Amino acid sequence: MKAPLYLVLATLFWSGNFVVGQAAVASMTPLDLTFWRWTLAAVPLLVLAHFVEKPDWRAVLRRWPVLLLLSALGMSGYTLLLYSALGYTSAMNASLITAANPALIVVMAIVLLGERTTRLGWLGIGLGLLGVLLVLTRGDLQRVATLSINTGELLMIGAIIVWGGYTIIARRLGVPPIAATAVQVAMATVTLAPLALVQHARLPDTPAEAWSLGYIALFPSLGAYLFWNLALKTTPPGTAGNYLNLMVVFTAAITLALGTPLTPVQVVGGILVVAGVLLTGLRGQPRPAPA
Repeated sequence: MKAPLYLVLATLFWSGNFVVGQAAVASMTPLDLTFWRWTLAAVPLLVLAHFVEKPDWRAVLRRWPVLLLLSALGMSGYTLLLYSALGYTSAMNASLITAANPALIVVMAIVLLGERTTRLGWLGIGLGLLGVLLVLTRGDLQRVATLSINTGELLMIGAIIVWGGYTIIARRLGVPPIAATAVQVAMATVTLAPLALVQHARLPDTPAEAWSLGYIALFPSLGAYLFWNLALKTTPPGTAGNYLNLMVVFTAAITLALGTPLTPVQVVGGILVVAGVLLTGLRGQPRPAPA
């Protein structure tokens, strides 16, 4: 039961990243946010991995080519694409594109790993996607057909493709999860440093920017990636990906906490999303391909 809890916490923290990140890109660049979030998270993660997992660091670093690839995908690539997209497109369009991630991960798992998804698994994905669409279109599904694709939405499509690849590769890594996350974050800090130097990446100037960066460094950076990698040790990528639909529910809850009331359509959509996650997680686990 730990893996579902880890996935729920990861998606909760990432939901906050959408809300805080969209506000932060109004005054900070995507590179500012990406570079400093990983710089602040690198040392705490390395210390945590050393004392909790006590890994054989030589054995971990022997996997440096794969870890470097994961760092480029999940830490640098996805994060830069996400923050860049939030500067061009609306939260509705970005969230709608993100909702396609679970289905994309399932397809990638079938093609690349030979997994076979059950009927209940597909039903869970369908329910989750329907719930997301209801929430984002306010009950008028015809609005999906009228959405135009701009630069931000194309960046979000690139972001979910990158994240799908990260999830597939991380599933077969075979490295202690906290150590793997810590090394990836450290690699992202080092590889982004020259670009940050050339582009004059700056630290926050105002208390609001400082609080935003602090949240992003602690929860979406430390907590979410840690819990996600822990869950992937025992959870198939397709099942883990379906939990990303919960981000819509958590985003709605954060919005409610900030004083904006929820509509009946949002409540129904949230119920469908949760039902879809439960179906996929409890009864719709993908099966390995037959020998």
